[in-house]
Amino acid sequence: MAILLLAMFIAIPIIEIGLFIEIGGWIGLWPTLAIVIVTAFAGTTLLRLQGLAVLQRAQASTARNELPVQEVFDGLCLLIAGILLLTPGFFTDAVGFMLFVPPFRRFAAFSIGRWLVRSGKISVSAGGFGPGTSGSGPGAGPGPGWGGGSSGRGPTAGGPVIDGDFEEVGPAPPNRDRLGPKDGQ
Repeated sequence: MAILLLAMFIAIPIIEIGLFIEIGGWIGLWPTLAIVIVTAFAGTTLLRLQGLAVLQRAQASTARNELPVQEVFDGLCLLIAGILLLTPGFFTDAVGFMLFVPPFRRFAAFSIGRWLVRSGKISVSAGGFGPGTSGSGPGAGPGPGWGGGSSGRGPTAGGPVIDGDFEEVGPAPPNRDRLGPKDGQ
C-alpha cells in the first residue's frame, strides 16, 4: 500500500505537468489558467448541491432507523471529488468530475466492496434475533427487525417488539456492619 501511495505521489504530478504543457501549447496560457479556475468553481458548486442532497438522504435513512452506508460512501466520494477539483490539473479534474456521477460512485462502491471481501479485509454477515429462513435463535435470520412487514425495513416493519424498563445499578455500598481493624480500635 505504501508503494502504491508513493507511485501515485510521483505519477500524478508528472501526468499533470505533461497535460499542462500539451494543453497550454494547444490553447495558450490564459485559456489554460481560465479552465483551471472555472473547474474549481464548478467543483465547489457541484459539491455544495450534491453534498446537501446526500446529507438529506442520510438524515432520511437514520429517521427510518437504517444505517446510511451508501450515503456515507457518497459523502466520502464527494469530499475526494472536491479536493481533486480544487487541486490544479486536468487529470485530477477528470477524476473529480467522475466522482460526481452517481452511477460511477455505485460502480466504485461495488468494486471496492468486492475487493475488500475477496481480500479478507472485511467480512459480511447478517444475524440477529429476527425470524430467519435457516433456523432460529441468535445468528439466524436477516437481523433485528428485518422480518417482513409492509416495507421490510426498520425495527417497526414486523417481528416482535420487546418493551422493558431498566434501572441503573451502581457499585454496592460498603458494609458498615463489620468491625474492621480501624473501626474496632
